[in-house]
Amino acid sequence: MRESLLITILLLLPAPAIAQWTPVPSGTDAELRGLSAASPSVIWASGTRGRFVRSADGGRTWRADSVANAASLDFRAVHALDARRAWLMSAGEAEKGQARIYRTTDAGAHWSIVYVSEQKGVFLDAIAFWDAQHGIAISDPVDGHFFIVTTNDGGGSWTRIPPEHLPAVLPGEAAFAASGSCLIVDGESNVWIGTGGGTTARVYHSVDRGRTWTVADTPIHAGSASSGVFSVAFRDGRRGVAVGGDYQMVRGGLPNVALSDDGGRSWHVAKGPLPIGYLSAVAFVPGSSNVVAVGLAGTAFSSDNGESWRMVDSVGYNSVRFVAPNAGWAAGPNGRLARWTGLLGLKISK
Repeated sequence: MRESLLITILLLLPAPAIAQWTPVPSGTDAELRGLSAASPSVIWASGTRGRFVRSADGGRTWRADSVANAASLDFRAVHALDARRAWLMSAGEAEKGQARIYRTTDAGAHWSIVYVSEQKGVFLDAIAFWDAQHGIAISDPVDGHFFIVTTNDGGGSWTRIPPEHLPAVLPGEAAFAASGSCLIVDGESNVWIGTGGGTTARVYHSVDRGRTWTVADTPIHAGSASSGVFSVAFRDGRRGVAVGGDYQMVRGGLPNVALSDDGGRSWHVAKGPLPIGYLSAVAFVPGSSNVVAVGLAGTAFSSDNGESWRMVDSVGYNSVRFVAPNAGWAAGPNGRLARWTGLLGLKISK
């Protein structure tokens, strides 16, 4: 009886912080927010001062470099197709020359500018590709609608989606360039966008590569310019997770996790317990119901598609990506990069 009681008590106690990440040397101290895993072997990350890092051997070795004449740019999103082909997106005010998209086809030895906007109000937040030819990028709203551009030729040219095809934004509504995952794509044509800054945090969804859109409210903490949905992930076309909070409240801003089981048409608060504080990125572990979310307060883990969580690490990260069950990566401040090492089970003594 006492033995059973002890086991019950231990199961109910909060799990201790267990390091789930193995740090790897990135070769830079830039703030890293962009992160893309093209395969278990190929990983790219990007950040401030025009910096990017790349590994083509599963993270055993890394090369850090800078884009020429881009030291003033903050590359908050990167999308890689493979070890040689990738796109970088810089976040910043367009009127100051900071809204740009670059492309490389030779592993970062050379970069060409494939998109630049000088339109007042444009501030790029994220970029994603369905395949080698079809991609999409989002900026904060301009004149009451999100500024979204798409490409059908591998990023060589970009066209703005007519604003009248998009729902009108709420006062103050915008997207967060926190991890490059406020915008995600799936399959051949699905795309979702998480937003904040307004009275309600919302998720936009298109089933036709951005030609038409719907938008749904979420219960994620909102109501200020620093709060809302920061990241979205979908396990398939139906089951999704949105995370966020308030980036000015590292350990506050609840509720910070919302779930959808209908492709993003509706959202509900996760049953909990919820992660601690503000979350900047979330990712499903492929082929499982496991979900990993990161923020400045640490890493949270869920084994039930995001319904319940426990903190498993207290190191701050900005971004997380998984491309296979044993191929997950996180990026963060001061050039921080880490490889996922798997969930360590709790040992309960009888």
